[in-house]
Amino acid sequence: MRTIRELLRLALSSRISARDIGRSLRVSHPTVQKYVQVIQKAGLNLAQIDQMDDDQLKSLIQNVRGRKQDLERPLPDYEYIHQELKKPHVTMYLLWQEYISANPTGYQDAQFRRYYYRYKKKIDVTLRQRHKFGESMFVDYAGPTVPIYDRITGAVSAAQIYVAVLGGSNYTYSEATADQGLPSWIGSHVRSFEYFGGVPERIVPDNLKSGVHKACRYEPDINPSYREMGSYYGTVIMPARVRTPQDKAKVECGVLVVERWILAALRNRKFFSIGELNEAIRELLIILNQRKFKKLEGSRESVFLAYEKQALKGLPVHPWEYAQWKKARVNIDYHIELLGHYYSTPYVLVHETVDVRYTSRTVEIFHQHKRVASHARDDRRGYPSTTHEHMPKSHQEYIGVTPSKLIEQAKRISVKTGELVEYILNDRKYPPQGYRSCLGIIRLAKSYSNERLDAACSRALAIGGHSYTSVAAILKSGLDQQPIKNGGHQLVIKHDNIRGGEYFNNQSNQN
Repeated sequence: MRTIRELLRLALSSRISARDIGRSLRVSHPTVQKYVQVIQKAGLNLAQIDQMDDDQLKSLIQNVRGRKQDLERPLPDYEYIHQELKKPHVTMYLLWQEYISANPTGYQDAQFRRYYYRYKKKIDVTLRQRHKFGESMFVDYAGPTVPIYDRITGAVSAAQIYVAVLGGSNYTYSEATADQGLPSWIGSHVRSFEYFGGVPERIVPDNLKSGVHKACRYEPDINPSYREMGSYYGTVIMPARVRTPQDKAKVECGVLVVERWILAALRNRKFFSIGELNEAIRELLIILNQRKFKKLEGSRESVFLAYEKQALKGLPVHPWEYAQWKKARVNIDYHIELLGHYYSTPYVLVHETVDVRYTSRTVEIFHQHKRVASHARDDRRGYPSTTHEHMPKSHQEYIGVTPSKLIEQAKRISVKTGELVEYILNDRKYPPQGYRSCLGIIRLAKSYSNERLDAACSRALAIGGHSYTSVAAILKSGLDQQPIKNGGHQLVIKHDNIRGGEYFNNQSNQN
């Protein structure tokens, strides 16, 4: 559902074509058109879609499945077909069957083949790509790294070199990061936007299948945090196709330029921190962007300032704060676990799976695309963060209860009531385990007088009945109104089968 929401956002709020949206989200462009047509027929806008939960949106879009396409003969995606034919055992007939199965009103086998061969004749022609100003930002990491030396230990770490190039002007940004992890990757994007003073319509990262299984870097299906960053800035993430270098020729060239004009110039310098290295890169970036073109008028900077800068989208008031997402299951105690800490959710979500979005400061919990809880982040392991409203009513009564408050409240009833409550709390390994029993004893004062409750607690202390059940039984049976025998020890029960202490004393005397 997150992919479908992103599809609708891009289709309804940007000028990106259905084909480009499909490439970005790894779906076919007919699918994009189909979903957009459903929303348009329903007369919904983005604000209304955002108010719908996942079940409502799913119900709406499922109504279109299985219907015929509005277009009489949808054109096959021959670029996709051309790539599929390179795979082992894939035939033209198989691809036509898949096409006609998805599009019953589409072209028959003969026409399908004829149009493909017509397409194939043209793909060998080399096309010089022209990128519109403000349209694309190409991003990647350079191959070479820069060593960073520890002043104390002498240990050496490798700094990664990030490169971003605007498609229209070739205006370049570069910086060093400690690694290629997702926080560093997204943080470099945010700093790129700040350096350029705006945001392009789309971002084109490299698409390395070898990096998919790793948690670091970007994934072809786009990491949720990466996609959220793009949504925040109003841009679309459109990874380059696998084994298609022409999709990212700009950044390939930009990386080469950075390696020659920046990294080569720094090869004999020794750096002791990432910050120190970035200061040196910034100085050389100015020279690189101001260097005159050999075959064109002006420089990267002059073209950027004259044409591309005003074509970029404006920056939001606040830069995006890095956030991570994970799924969690709500436990029986209506809390989810995140990095060893426990955060509450509404108790009705027990056993449900929720989405958790967390930053360095906040933790947000979502269910069915709706935020159901928000907490300040707390990294103390084993501790809970609980919101009062998330509890069942039977649990809410214990909020604000402390041992000292319970003892003070009991002593206001009577001395013995206070003594019994204090004994119960001290007798438990964890005082909260005795809260229920103590609150029950205190509430007995509403049904019985303070004098009777004092007498009942006195008897309970004498006989070792340190519980609400004992005190309630004493009051119910009226034993609180009878004197306590044997100096406060347990009452002597007389019965023919019980011999008593005198019998054992006589036996010892006889011996």
